[in-house]
Amino acid sequence: MTGNKLVLTTAGSHDEAQRIGRALVERRLAACVNIVPQIESIYRWKEKIEEADEWLLVIKTTVLAFDRVRDAIKELHSYELPECICIEIEDGSADYLKWISESVSS
Repeated sequence: MTGNKLVLTTAGSHDEAQRIGRALVERRLAACVNIVPQIESIYRWKEKIEEADEWLLVIKTTVLAFDRVRDAIKELHSYELPECICIEIEDGSADYLKWISESVSS
């Protein structure tokens, strides 16, 4: 275990994805946020099948900062129920993992 996490969320527009990503990095809640453009999402919402173009945010952060990342996503997001999924980073480049830890405030 590295003490680092990947957090996934989606946004309804490129502008929103950039705004959320920039805020997370500026607040030192994330070392890096990758924005994957225009994914197609199919999901159930309020008993209807919906389809939407979304932007996927891949957020690199630490275990200690995750709760604050989750709270910031909820604060900054336009969705009633924004996605926030956390994945443990088990291993990786030691230098890169150290950079994540050093870039995020604990």
